[in-house]
Order: sequence, then C-alpha cells, then structure tokens
Amino acid sequence: MASIHIGANPGDIAETILLPGDPMRAKFVAENLLDDAVCFNKVRGMLGYTGYYNGKRVSIMGSGMGMGSVGIYVNELVNDFGVKQLIRVGTCGAIREEIKVGQVILAMSASGDADANMLYFEGMHYAATADYDLLVQADEAAKRLNIETLKGTIFSTNTFYDASENRWDKWEKHGVLGVEMESQILFTLAKRLNVKALAILTVSDNVKTGEASDSQEREQKYMDMMRIGFELG
Repeated sequence: MASIHIGANPGDIAETILLPGDPMRAKFVAENLLDDAVCFNKVRGMLGYTGYYNGKRVSIMGSGMGMGSVGIYVNELVNDFGVKQLIRVGTCGAIREEIKVGQVILAMSASGDADANMLYFEGMHYAATADYDLLVQADEAAKRLNIETLKGTIFSTNTFYDASENRWDKWEKHGVLGVEMESQILFTLAKRLNVKALAILTVSDNVKTGEASDSQEREQKYMDMMRIGFELG
C-alpha cells in the first residue's frame, strides 16, 4: 500500500535513492542518466523514478525544500519502502570567497538550526554526520570520474531569507563550507532509522562574491554530483 505522500507500490523503489530537492531535477536526471526509468510517484508533484545506472537498479525522487519536507520523505522511504541508502544531491551557497560556483562538496557533517533536532534532543546539540562508508565510496568514485571535490562541514538552515548582517561569518570562521536546507535532518534521521545517508552538493552561488547560477542551470547542468551518487551502493 502506498504511504501518505508517496504513491508507489512495494518493490517500486530501489534500496539506494538520490534525493534532489527539485522534482524537475529528478525528472531530468532520470530521463538523461537512467535506463528504463519508470515514474513511481506523482503525489503533490514530487516526481520519483526507478531505473538502471550501469546495470544497477537505483531510484531518484524530489524531496522538496527545507528540513520539514525532506524529513517526511525520509521517514516514508525507509519505513514504508525499505530504502537503505539516501543520498541528497542538491545545491548549496558557498560562504567562503575562494569556493567557485560549480564546485562539488561531499558533506562530512551538517550543523544547523533544525527545530526537529532541538525537540529530539531536548535542547542539546547533536552532531549530525554522514555515513562514513558512503563518504569514502563517494570520494573514491569522484576520483575515478576525475571530478574534483571538497570535503567538509556544511550548515542547514530553515530560514532562506534573512537580512542579518554578517550572518555566516561565525560559521566560516569555524570551517563551514556552505549553506543549504536539508542535510542536517537527513543525517539525523538516517542514524535514528539505522540507514546510511550522504549529501553531495554543488555550489550554485557564493554569498561572499555574489556569483550565482540561474534556475535552468541548477535543474540541468550540475550532473557530476548525480554521477557520483549513482556510483554508490
């Protein structure tokens, strides 16, 4: 039986799934990188596909924007469909001047301001980290594919628009590479549900320099992170 937010049947979704925030990115990737891709979900327009990459069965589905959205899909993918590996493939904003648009980041950990984490841990601070085995596999896959990556920590925020001055200075000072909106809760839930998770991100803009890509580039251009993600498992 389908879950509340995913209209798939048992067996429709592979054990390894890539999770871009944008469902149209999921559609574009499925149509251009996967063989025999079949759409398993259209509920709320959150398109999901299962197909084959170099002979391996994999899935890709949009997860929406923000930690509330991705948290719903992670719970249902794991509890209702038996997914074992969840790999976020999305964009982030760099908060260090030297990081260029298009750079791929393998996120080792995610600081952030997730309300869910504060509730789960009663106000204490949980270190949300990626699965080490997936991180190593991704690093090795990137080297095979001749894709340069940065490895480090990121920040996940629930607040996209914020006019605070120098908002990211303290995080840059402590080694954070970029900011996005989903990975902290993904890492937390993966540990809680005893599955593996990783975030592979492409820099779409730089907060310090103002360099930025457009919406079509974010949807269709950043394929290196997808290729790394499909190599895992």
